[in-house]
Amino acid sequence: MTTLALVDDDENIVASLKIFFEAEGYDVRTYHDGLAALTALTDSPPDIAILDVKMPKMDGMELLKRLRQSSDLPVIFLTSKDEEIDEVIGFNIGADDFVRKPCSNRLLSERVKAVLRRSRSADAAPEEGDVKPIVRGRLTLDPNRHACSWDGHPVRLTVTEFLILQALAQRPGYVKSRDNLMDAAYDDQIYVDDRTIDSHIKRLRKKFRESDKEFDAIETLYGVGYRYNES
Repeated sequence: MTTLALVDDDENIVASLKIFFEAEGYDVRTYHDGLAALTALTDSPPDIAILDVKMPKMDGMELLKRLRQSSDLPVIFLTSKDEEIDEVIGFNIGADDFVRKPCSNRLLSERVKAVLRRSRSADAAPEEGDVKPIVRGRLTLDPNRHACSWDGHPVRLTVTEFLILQALAQRPGYVKSRDNLMDAAYDDQIYVDDRTIDSHIKRLRKKFRESDKEFDAIETLYGVGYRYNES
C-alpha cells in the first residue's frame, strides 16, 4: 500500500483529503504543523508527501529545506498563495510539483500519481535488459538504481534533478532546450515554466559543487538552453 503524508494546518482540508485518498487505497498519515511532521517524515518516510506552504511552527518551505538535507522524498506543495515567487523558491529547494488551492481532489490525485510514476521508474530494481550506467568523465549515473556519483562520491538527487541530468548527460556536447528538459523530467499533465528548469539546474550545480568546487560540466547557452560538457 502506498503511504502518503498530508501536512496542513487546516483541519478541514486534511480531513477531506484523508477520506478521499484512503478511498483511493492510500495509507494516509496526517500532521498539522511542519515541526511535528519533520521528525515523523525523517524517521519513517512515506512514499510521497503533500505539504502546505503556510503553517505554524515551521512552514512548508523550511520543512522541505530540512528534509532535502538527507532525503529525496517526493514532495508536492499545496498552497493558496498566488505569488509566482513561491513556485520558483519551492522548485529551487527541491519540490516535485505545485498544486494551488482550491483544487479538486481528483486533480490532486492525478498529480500524486504522476510524481509517483516518475519516482518509481527511477527507483526500479535492475532487471535483465535494463540500461547500463551512464559514465561521462567523472560523472556516473545509474538509472536502474537512481544513483549518481562524481569522482566516486555520491551525490543525492531528487527524481526531477536526476531526470534532467540524465537527459543532458546522454548526449554530451548537444544542447537541450528548456522544453526538451521539461519533456524529459515532467509528466505531460504537469506544466512548468522556463524558470523552473533554471531553478533545477541551479540546484544541480550547487549539489555537485559541494563535492567539487570547480564543477562546471553543465553549461548555460543563454537564450538556447543547456548542455553537458564531458571532461
